[in-house]
Amino acid sequence: MFKRNSKMIMLLITVMVMSIWLAACGTKPAENGAAGENGTATETETQTEAPTERKLTDAMGHEVTIPANPERVIASYLEDHLVTLGVKPVAQWSVANGIQEYLQKDLNGIPGIASDLPFEAMASFSPDLIIMGSESTVEGEKYEQYNKIAPTYVLGDEVNKDSRQALLKIGEILNKSDVAQKALDDYDAKAKEIKEKVSAVTGGTKSAAALWLFNNKFYVVSNNVSSGEVMYNELGLAEPNVVKEASAKATGNWSEISLEKIAEMDADYLFLVNSDKGAGSEALQDAVWQSIPAVKNGNLFEFTRSSSWLYSGVQANLQIMEDIQSSIVK
Repeated sequence: MFKRNSKMIMLLITVMVMSIWLAACGTKPAENGAAGENGTATETETQTEAPTERKLTDAMGHEVTIPANPERVIASYLEDHLVTLGVKPVAQWSVANGIQEYLQKDLNGIPGIASDLPFEAMASFSPDLIIMGSESTVEGEKYEQYNKIAPTYVLGDEVNKDSRQALLKIGEILNKSDVAQKALDDYDAKAKEIKEKVSAVTGGTKSAAALWLFNNKFYVVSNNVSSGEVMYNELGLAEPNVVKEASAKATGNWSEISLEKIAEMDADYLFLVNSDKGAGSEALQDAVWQSIPAVKNGNLFEFTRSSSWLYSGVQANLQIMEDIQSSIVK
């Protein structure tokens, strides 16, 4: 009898110990923050860390404290990159005669801020982060003034002149590096697709140039920026020697060029941004212009100043590529 009772007691003790051990094991994942069927994370799942405040050094050596979740960003003339990253600024670049109209599908209703970025206007928007493209915009004591309004990060001309690098850097600043890289990957895929269609028509040998008519003067785009980058680097259109010469001397994205020089370049295709449309466009009535082969042969394609041809960035370049495709590929 005693032996039977002893065996029973030992069995009960064993069952109790096993129950306690199993219960302890069952609570362990919760203690580790891991997840089961109740929706908490499992030990094998990657947990997303909440964004935190970061310190980054800008092109001028400033150590800038970047907010964990910047929600009121001003990045004047960098809005193409913001749109690509899915970020809406609290104010957008503007000049006396307008804004970047090609971005208005995404920025419609965003108030404008003058391109010289007056301190009072900047402060009135209560930004929590300011991104500047060029060192010249914060020369002298301007940086300290802007930095008092909100943490101010300067990309610098070396980064800003390369639209890809600028996008990647702004993606890093805004903790959206993965979004920036995916946008560039998608952009490259689209450029390859359009290049194949354009090359099927041009045979990879046709030349092109982009011109801008403004105040009865012509300007030609440099070969490595904006529409120049798209035509020559992305779509493989041939670059006329006159464009190469102008690009070598260029101090900006667009360089003034004479009508006689345009006639010399003998491009197969001409893409014209006509800012004088509605104001006479007198230069287009000139006999020299009328004698240019691309003009005579119907290979002149005209766009208004509201198009993206004067700008750079994923959004601008995609629109330029589509304009070229619709012009050349019939």
